[in-house]
This record gives sequence, C-alpha cells and structure tokens, in this order.
Amino acid sequence: MRRQALILVCMVVFGVVGTCHGGSLKKGFYNNTCPNAEAIIKNVTEKRVASDPTLPARFLRMHFHDCFVRGCDASVLLNSTTNNTAEKDAIPNLTLAGFDVIDDIKAEVEKKCPNVVSCADVLALAARDAVSFKVSQTPLWEVLTGRRDSRVSRISEALANLPSPFSNFTTLVQNFANKGLNVQDLVVLSGGHTIGVGHCNAFSNRLYNFTGNGDQDPSLNATYATFLKTQCQSLSDNTTFVVMDPGSGLAFDNNYYVTLKQNKGLFQSDAALLTNKSSRDVVDKLLDSKEFFKEFAKSMEKMGAIGVLTGNAGEIRNKCYVVN
Repeated sequence: MRRQALILVCMVVFGVVGTCHGGSLKKGFYNNTCPNAEAIIKNVTEKRVASDPTLPARFLRMHFHDCFVRGCDASVLLNSTTNNTAEKDAIPNLTLAGFDVIDDIKAEVEKKCPNVVSCADVLALAARDAVSFKVSQTPLWEVLTGRRDSRVSRISEALANLPSPFSNFTTLVQNFANKGLNVQDLVVLSGGHTIGVGHCNAFSNRLYNFTGNGDQDPSLNATYATFLKTQCQSLSDNTTFVVMDPGSGLAFDNNYYVTLKQNKGLFQSDAALLTNKSSRDVVDKLLDSKEFFKEFAKSMEKMGAIGVLTGNAGEIRNKCYVVN
C-alpha cells in the first residue's frame, strides 16, 4: 500500500476558489506521539458496534459527509453556536447519527494522549474499523493519518457541496469531480449504500409524484415500488425509513449492485448509475465481490485525502463538537 499520500487540493465552489492546503498524510502518523491511538480507537469502536450494528453505516455516512464539505477536517462534528449555524444542522445532515459515540472514542484517546490525535483522524479510523468489524480479520482499507481539525463549519457549505439523493448522473459526476473523484469512485462509493437506511422523504417522489403529475418513476422496479408504498404511505412522511439494500441492510457486501441491476436502487442518485454506459460498466465489474472490496478500498483512501488540513493548519480539538 502507499506509505504516504501527497495532497494538494483546491476546491472550487460556485466559481469561488477555496483554500488550498499542501501537506501529507502517512501511515502511522502517531507512532511516536501516541503509539496506541489506532488500537484505542479500534477497541472502543468495535465494542460499540458489537452492541449497535447500525453504527458502521452511520460512521461511513458521517465520514463521507465530512469529506465532501471543506475536506476531511471534522467540520461536520462541530455544533452550531449563537453566531453560526454549522454543517450538522443542514437538512442533509439532520439524519446523521453517532456523534455521541465519536465523542466517547475521542475522550478515550484524550485520556492517554491529550491534544495529540485529531477528531478528523478519529472519525476516519472509526468509520474504517466499524465497517471492517465482522467482515474481515484485517482492515478493509488503509487509513493514512495526520489530518487536523477545522475551526470552521458552515451550513451553507454543506448545502452547496453534499450530493443529493435526487441528483441525475451529470450532476453527480460534477459533484464528485469537484472533489477530485471520477466516475469509478462515484459508482464504487455508492456501494456504501449496501448498509444503512433511507428516509421516505428522500425517495417518495419516485413513488407518488415523479414528474409532478402524481406518477411513479418508471425506472423503479414495480414490485419493489409496491413494497415501498406499504412503508412510505405519503409524500409528507419524513420519519419512516427503510433499508437501502433490501435483504442485506446490515451486511457490508456488494449486494447493492445486484439489487441496482434489478432496478431496486432506492434513490434517484442510485438509479442514475444505470443511465450511463461507463457507470453501468463499473456496476457490472463490481458484481464480483473481490473486485468490489479492492476498488472500495482504493476509493475510500482517495476520499479520505480530500482537502485535508495538515502541518500547522487548523487545530487538534480537545472535544470534537467545539473548537478549542
């Protein structure tokens, strides 16, 4: 595996150039300053996952939502203040969960090594360790470390940068390209939908009002749509949720692509992957389980390096929900 990843990311959002950070992440960044950091994070994460099997999906989604806004800098973990509404309170993030567990993991690390390990690294490692638990004897992907924590978190940036479940293929490709990710990464990372749930209001338009005429999305498997209507009985339902990968909602595997090929992708953004030949070709390749795990590892390592703060940029937060 790569021992070191050099990062130079400049993000452009709506034509405005953001901050560029050059620096490096590396394997074992804390070997000298906190040699047990990764073991502590792994142990605490696995204990919590053992009692709550929904955490892998929650941490994976939280890590994704963190990296797509300002880069992987733990900005998604910050609470809003009197003078600022944070990313956490943006509509796409209101269904994130597990913040309290990340805080607990960070607290355990702080007991051994105060002011050393960033919240951004805690989240990246916890996501990997949670998903790997019960799936593999070894980590499913490598997490290089050395990230630092942002002092900034803005609701407007979450709304501008997070891919929408209503997006078409062209929009998704642009969302991912803005972060230095390609079509391969888009299809591979969408495979994370093999675990976790989707709330009705993120897809019920496909059931009841797809084109504004009270119609159903014709690309959605009719039998699956009938089932979904028994769970989500109106467009106004914003509390009910269903598993994103029918029959495999807690198992991290490549079944997402099997169901996708059956036109059972839950969101429009899932179905969009079948509307382009290049993405369909990737879907077909990922029907091979070994290929999926190999490519997922590559894309997660890529995603985990988006816009990272390193060196003297940012800070090492004492508590993940508030700046120092």
